[in-house]
Amino acid sequence: MSTDGNKKQFWKRNTAKVPGSIQHVYGAQHPPFDPLLHANLIKAGNKPPPTTPGKPKKATTFQEFESITSDAWDVGDDDDELLAMAAQNLNIEVVMETANKVIENHSKQQERQRQDDTTELEQREEDTQEEVAEDEEEDGEEEEDRVGEGDVTSPEVSFPSQSSPYTDGRLVKSHSEAPIGSPKDAAGEHAALHRQRSLPHRPPVIPLVARMADQNTSGTPAMTEREASRLDKFKQLLAGPNTDLEELRKLSWSGIPRQVRPITWKLLSGYLPANAERRDSVLQRKRQEYFGFIQQYYDSRNDEHHQDTYRQIHIDIPRMSPESLVLQPKVTEIFERILFIWAIRHPASGYVQGINDLVTPFFVVYVFEYIEEEVENFDVSSLQEEALRNIEADSFWCMSKLLDGIQDNYTFAQPGIQRKVKALEELVSRIDESVHRHMQQYEVEYLQFAFRWMNNLLMRELPLRCTIRLWDTYQAEPEGFSHFHLYVCAAFLVRWRKEILEERDFQGLMILLQNLPTMHWGNEEVSVLLAEAYRLKFAFADAPNHYKR
Repeated sequence: MSTDGNKKQFWKRNTAKVPGSIQHVYGAQHPPFDPLLHANLIKAGNKPPPTTPGKPKKATTFQEFESITSDAWDVGDDDDELLAMAAQNLNIEVVMETANKVIENHSKQQERQRQDDTTELEQREEDTQEEVAEDEEEDGEEEEDRVGEGDVTSPEVSFPSQSSPYTDGRLVKSHSEAPIGSPKDAAGEHAALHRQRSLPHRPPVIPLVARMADQNTSGTPAMTEREASRLDKFKQLLAGPNTDLEELRKLSWSGIPRQVRPITWKLLSGYLPANAERRDSVLQRKRQEYFGFIQQYYDSRNDEHHQDTYRQIHIDIPRMSPESLVLQPKVTEIFERILFIWAIRHPASGYVQGINDLVTPFFVVYVFEYIEEEVENFDVSSLQEEALRNIEADSFWCMSKLLDGIQDNYTFAQPGIQRKVKALEELVSRIDESVHRHMQQYEVEYLQFAFRWMNNLLMRELPLRCTIRLWDTYQAEPEGFSHFHLYVCAAFLVRWRKEILEERDFQGLMILLQNLPTMHWGNEEVSVLLAEAYRLKFAFADAPNHYKR
């Protein structure tokens, strides 16, 4: 009996360590139920626990839980030297200079645009006045000619003479028709014509995809001289036998050209080694390893222990964006395999809603290696089978690398997210007290809107093209996804301070914060956001340690 009791206790202590055990699935829209904070509620059933304001509750068992499940997060790679290199800090002066230049260039560009618009408007007004003056002069000369020829009393319709400029025999209304209408009508018609001519010419509206270089996730607009120069720098750096990752991070911080983004992401994430000779063998080994997992685990997706996880993945994928891409049957199958295999290999968290969104940027970027068209309108099933397998395996491993750095965002009760939301609240209270107090006044809790920002890394707040540009910097920045993202969220929130302060009730604030108008954002807006976040990072370098966790 004692032996059975010991076995029971063992499995109670180590349930999270059993591969494939059914895990709780938390919603991406709402914070999770934390048993550490509601222990009394669990024991007392529906009886509310006594409140003890002023005494912070300490979560003392998370470390124990983390130690029990630490084996699930073993990276298991033999590229330790590469990861060590990737952990080095950027040159602070270089990146700070870049951040300042981005903001300065943005301001100068806006000022130049205003000056150009003003100059163009003045020039058009001058041209219009000259045209009106010339027309009036010509009208006067013609009127004098007609008076001299006795044409004032001519009928409404006159036949042009042989000497008339109209030699095609058409009937032409005479200028003597004008007096038939009232003088007031004629004057109003002339004034309307003058206003119409003096209006500034508005250029046609160009789609955002076309007007911003490397703006869209897929198209290939004409490059400027500066962009072509940057692309050459990337190609030269990547062509060497050993890529200098430090230089690559510096170059990538302000954005990566579409043509070299796939290999750059693989290098910066630690998926590929810096040594060019080793890359092909590493890719072959990792891709074979992934499809070995498929053969070993994927058939078990309908087993009793795994069917809940697979069912939730199957439900969540159609909710992702862009719909035109993820709803393609081939893409849906690939995403289901990636997410299910990841969940099986990481029982400490299992599958959590929000992880599904993190596959998309990698998948889209790696599709670019094989197509030139816009990926949103591209039939992925038309790619060769080998290309699809490579894209799938590369997306899996790079997503795994990302999640290794933010693992506590998705473990039981998601303590990493809760800690970061609290850090965001403290940070905003320091950088913009007006916004913070406004939130407090209308009882808006940061967890109610920022949980999704941390859980989905702002992917539900920004267009996919902006997410990809944002991730260029995240992968170039040390601890970009785990640490720098906090400052990006703070800069993002303060960016909307005017709109926030205009809302005067809880409902209005929540609707705004969950539907921020970023649909037309592009590279320029993201670059300014990143520059502000970088400033915040160094302005609050003395911030509490939990900002960096």
